[in-house]
Amino acid sequence: MNTLLEKLEGLTARFEEVSTLITDPSVIADMQRYVRLTKEYKDLEQLMQTKKKYKNLLDNLSNSKQILLTEEDPDMKELAREEIANCEKEIPEMEEAIKFLLVPKDPEDAKNAILEIRAGTGGDEAALFAGDLFRMYAKFCESKGWGFEVSSVSEGAVGGFKEVVVSVTGADVYGTLKYESGVHRVQRVPATETQGRVHTSAATVAVLPEAEPFDVVINEGEIKWDTFRSSGAGGQNVNKVESGVRLRYNWKNPNTGEVQEILIECTETRDQPKNKERALARLRTFIYDNEHQKYVDDIASRRKTLVSTGDRSAKIRTYNYPQGRITDHRINYTIYNLNAFMDGDIQDCIDHLIVAENAERLKETEL
Repeated sequence: MNTLLEKLEGLTARFEEVSTLITDPSVIADMQRYVRLTKEYKDLEQLMQTKKKYKNLLDNLSNSKQILLTEEDPDMKELAREEIANCEKEIPEMEEAIKFLLVPKDPEDAKNAILEIRAGTGGDEAALFAGDLFRMYAKFCESKGWGFEVSSVSEGAVGGFKEVVVSVTGADVYGTLKYESGVHRVQRVPATETQGRVHTSAATVAVLPEAEPFDVVINEGEIKWDTFRSSGAGGQNVNKVESGVRLRYNWKNPNTGEVQEILIECTETRDQPKNKERALARLRTFIYDNEHQKYVDDIASRRKTLVSTGDRSAKIRTYNYPQGRITDHRINYTIYNLNAFMDGDIQDCIDHLIVAENAERLKETEL
């Protein structure tokens, strides 16, 4: 018996069960469960469609072989040979696709993301590099049609950013950007260097799945809010209206039992309610990320690669300007199109990382 077909047949009953559940009023009323089941329905529906195509290919192969054995007509035999050749080419490709679909997906992948870029070692040059990374991600997100909104920023003394936090919204944002978490290192001659010596600087990127309102429980009555006048670009209105918001919240870490005060500022828009909304979203994401750190650590300890563990201390990529070279150290991926890469052309690198991680996960599931 074909084991892949067996696995797919085994999922048919679950697909039918989920199809019924998502129309049940009591399930629809439970938002958390409904969202989880509709996501499962989408994944299973894709598997059912693939199963149908795969079964058709297997049936066509079997029928064509039968024709070849029993048919006298040379034209019919020739058609059967062509069909056998096509099926024998397509079946292994289809089987590989099914194996990847059967690997359990990370439930976080479909979420929006919070992207944090911080200047690391290297002073002003590190802040300039953080600015370059910010532009790279902005252009990449634009090419994907994703929303890209800055929620907080601290500018560098000579340009770039000491720190910038961005909300990225769209389809499968976290599943794509999670591979960017880690230390990014740059080797180039800084604008301030008179001797023409190459310096090495670094910036840290953290990509967090944005928490849905129902992922995290926050007692909103315990949040202390302050408002203040924003400073910086934005015309006369910025300094006259108290549109900036500051949020303080005492949070008990369930992993350590410690209580810590979380402080979040948001000056992104001139609209105070919008800034409050965004500060709340960042609070949810912060708590969610910390509460899920144990879950992330468990995954990391099981994985043999550092492809997407979210380990922010791991040096993941080097950008070498004198050689025009990008090297991703996790998969030994090297290309020489640094200018295009810094202009947001990073999908090929991400695709290689996804393939490497899928291969790793396939080994773990022994499909």
